[in-house]
Amino acid sequence: MTHTPDADVIALAGRLFDAARAGDTATLAAYVDAGAPADLTNDRGDTLLMLAAYHGHAAAVTALLERGADPDRANDRGQTPLAGAVFKGGDDVVDALLAGGADPAAGTPSAVDTARMFGKEALVARFEGRPEAG
Repeated sequence: MTHTPDADVIALAGRLFDAARAGDTATLAAYVDAGAPADLTNDRGDTLLMLAAYHGHAAAVTALLERGADPDRANDRGQTPLAGAVFKGGDDVVDALLAGGADPAAGTPSAVDTARMFGKEALVARFEGRPEAG
């Protein structure tokens, strides 16, 4: 017998992914505190953290990291939340992810590779632990 996910569970997961995209920190924190997985993933392997990071919500990123979300968990394409934040240009999100232990070398392409691809030399220097030029 195969198990079909409960429609209410699917609807709740959808609301959580929407909350991550919208940066609804209070909703995310409340549900994770109540037992929702901090590393809940959608059908593309994107975690709540990935969606919050990609959509530029540093407070939501910090709240998820504080609740045990894996900062380096890659989606089905090998992308990490940090690489997504570099791609989108969210400096506050990059700061939050690094503070939460994200590894700039994780993923394919990694955040370092992504920063190089887009000519973000200050980020490359930061990720590699070199003093920033400027």
